[in-house]
Amino acid sequence: MKLTLKIVIGLILGAVIGLALHFFAPDIFEPIDKYFFTPLGTIFLNLIKMLVVPIVFISITLGTAAIGDPKKLGRIGGKALLFFLATTTIAITIAMGMAMILQPGSVGIETAEASYETAEAPSVIDTFTGIIPTNPIQAMVEGNMLQIITFAVFIGFALAMLGKKTEAVYRLLEQGNEIMMFLVNIVMKFAPYGAFGLLASAMGSLGISGAKAMLLYMITVFSVLFIHAIFTYGSAVALIAKRNPIHFFKAFIPAMTVGFSTSSSSSTLPVSMKVAQEELNVPKSISSFVQPLGATINMDGTAIMQGVATIFIAQVYQTDLSLSQLAMVVLTAVLASVGTAGVPGVGLVMLAMVLNQVSLPVEGIALIIGIDRILDMTRTAVNITGDAACAVIIAETEKKR
Repeated sequence: MKLTLKIVIGLILGAVIGLALHFFAPDIFEPIDKYFFTPLGTIFLNLIKMLVVPIVFISITLGTAAIGDPKKLGRIGGKALLFFLATTTIAITIAMGMAMILQPGSVGIETAEASYETAEAPSVIDTFTGIIPTNPIQAMVEGNMLQIITFAVFIGFALAMLGKKTEAVYRLLEQGNEIMMFLVNIVMKFAPYGAFGLLASAMGSLGISGAKAMLLYMITVFSVLFIHAIFTYGSAVALIAKRNPIHFFKAFIPAMTVGFSTSSSSSTLPVSMKVAQEELNVPKSISSFVQPLGATINMDGTAIMQGVATIFIAQVYQTDLSLSQLAMVVLTAVLASVGTAGVPGVGLVMLAMVLNQVSLPVEGIALIIGIDRILDMTRTAVNITGDAACAVIIAETEKKR
């Protein structure tokens, strides 16, 4: 919460100072922006970009290795994986649809179009034929995320199949993951200053239209998170598990509040498992497998942010995404969610990957970075609720068996 408060302060100061300079001292704004606001924001963006490739490769390899363990790849694992992938696909589809209806990025931001020209995206056929890397190292150098994800999945599957023979490699990757998460935490400590610089620059350049766009973006994300939690998870609990969804949400509120305050699915895991076992009557054997798995691969809230943010940034830069590009956003975000670590701030790293995949500027993250921490807290609450819903559904279906 201390970091959240700092980011909120940075956000408010950046918005106020940026707007004040925009309206009352536009001549002074330009040099301040050039030598202070923009470098401050650029440093933060570069820190995020620095972590993209190693986090994607290591986390997805480990996630696949955990899923691919022959002892765990049974009936329960199959059900959990199906539920997580289905709800993540539904989540990002709702998110993109809502963003197209509300159009948060189409509120009069005129300066964005001139600052970036979108490159033509490859066709669906080219993308799918190029999904297998001929040179994995080159894919990492170029930041070709779909190829990196594919290679990581193959490595993870091999680690699972070889078991004890590759224990040392698995441990090395786990240690690499610890290093990456440590670095994410360090980068997020710089977030209040990055948020200040990025928002001051954005508000100073765009004026009140930028503030309107970000407010509408925030409303859009909150709306989709609420719809997905209540209707997708609530319907699944009611129809598949035959449980009362009101009782489910009421019982799980303690874990949701912890998730909201920590912004971390992993940190909330002990609490969410305790609530699921004691309040929702999920057997310990199911809870202890499904919920940790969900903390690794079920990131519906993150997928919602990526879906809304991608459409938002496309609208701001006045870029029309083709049907194949929209499909690519869904595919990339769903695949990325499999390996997204359950720690604060990592969603922005994954968003950079999704934007690269459809040839949109990573610099667009500047428009949402300031308010992302608040949204991140809500996303985490939704993510762990999805994990618990899956555990309840599997517990009920296994009981019948």
